[in-house]
Amino acid sequence: MAETMAPAVTKFIWIDLASSDPTASRLFYARLFGWQVEVNPDPQYGGYALAKIGGKDVAGIGPKMMPEAPTAWSLYVWTSNAEELAKKVQTAGGTVIVPPMQVGEQGKMAVFQDPSGAFISAWQPAMMEGGLTDGQPGSFGWAELNSRGLDKAVPFYGAVFGWKTKTGPMGEGGPPYTEFLLGDESIAGGMDMNPMVPAQVPSYWMIYFAVDDVDASFRKAIAAGAQEMLAPQDFSGGRFAILGDPQGASFGLLKMARR
Repeated sequence: MAETMAPAVTKFIWIDLASSDPTASRLFYARLFGWQVEVNPDPQYGGYALAKIGGKDVAGIGPKMMPEAPTAWSLYVWTSNAEELAKKVQTAGGTVIVPPMQVGEQGKMAVFQDPSGAFISAWQPAMMEGGLTDGQPGSFGWAELNSRGLDKAVPFYGAVFGWKTKTGPMGEGGPPYTEFLLGDESIAGGMDMNPMVPAQVPSYWMIYFAVDDVDASFRKAIAAGAQEMLAPQDFSGGRFAILGDPQGASFGLLKMARR
């Protein structure tokens, strides 16, 4: 998989898409971001594919584990011990949705739900080291928790992963924006969900992909069958947009301003 790296303790290590139509999803994202996508031929991995940029792994795409599950992106946090992490999740008021399970010789995964209802996964590497080529166009750019109860989620992530937080204004008239910190590094954002969002939409983590030109990538995605969720717009740190892919998974585009 990716080149060997030092453990990124409680930092995001992987993203993948569970799709109702993995073939169509692979084609959509390959065209949008220029990914080279390779499907693992071993049947035990169920058609799971690795997406690469410049020979480096940036994401995974595979079929949904359960027919009733939505097509959605998942965010994984590094762990050295998935079983111990699952215990911490329960102690902190979260729920273990998928207990730690072995994924061939690649490693162990688990899926949790925070107290506000958002899903977050964990990866304990073995042969598959993980690692995100963050910031490179077409790769992971940012993660953001849209929460129905951020006040419940913040203590959970602090207790389970050791993340600290800082909060600041998001813009004129906007709600406060929370940044999750690992040490002094800002690794993700979080905010309470807009009350205008339909009540049936649960808390969720949004994954943003870095791009050179948000508007051009947005138009390209729409032309390929994506649905507009939030048109390109500026914010204090750059420019972003949010879409739904042709299979229904939401994702963001992000271009950070130069500092």
